[in-house]
Amino acid sequence: MSYHNERLNNTLHHFWPDCAGIELGEYLKLTPEMNGMKCRVIYDGSGIKEISYEAYQMRPVHSLQLVYSDDIDYTYKSTDREALNRLFACRGERDDILIVRRGLLTDTSIANIALFDGKDWFTPKLPLLRGTCRTALIDNGIIKEKDIRPEELSSYSFVRLFNAMIKWGALEFSTGTIYG
Repeated sequence: MSYHNERLNNTLHHFWPDCAGIELGEYLKLTPEMNGMKCRVIYDGSGIKEISYEAYQMRPVHSLQLVYSDDIDYTYKSTDREALNRLFACRGERDDILIVRRGLLTDTSIANIALFDGKDWFTPKLPLLRGTCRTALIDNGIIKEKDIRPEELSSYSFVRLFNAMIKWGALEFSTGTIYG
């Protein structure tokens, strides 16, 4: 919860610098039965507007299409996913996309990534979104940040997709199914 709270307040202070901040724990009433539920919190500078919960269904992903966009910006999590959806529509027959920005790998449309080189897991140093799970994995020494170019994909054997709902290790496949 602390990583989500930190990201929410960083976003809040970016768009509304004078806002006092929000403590998510005061608003969310999470129980063990809610494990596997996606919680969506809509807020603005005046506070929380809406909280909703829904069952999370992990979409099967076994292939990625590289798509290039130097101008996409998803630094702050948002309900506006129009730019991501536009890129996702370019996936062709692949299950998802892997976005390349300014010559470097970033994220898929739904998750951060990490690549395995036979010894260590590396995540792009400049992701579209610094996800909460990504931050925790870095803080715990499980993954390392690194600039990764598309032409370096052959140096890695596996890719993992992960986010707050896709647990580390739950979605892994060969980098051979990442297509340019």
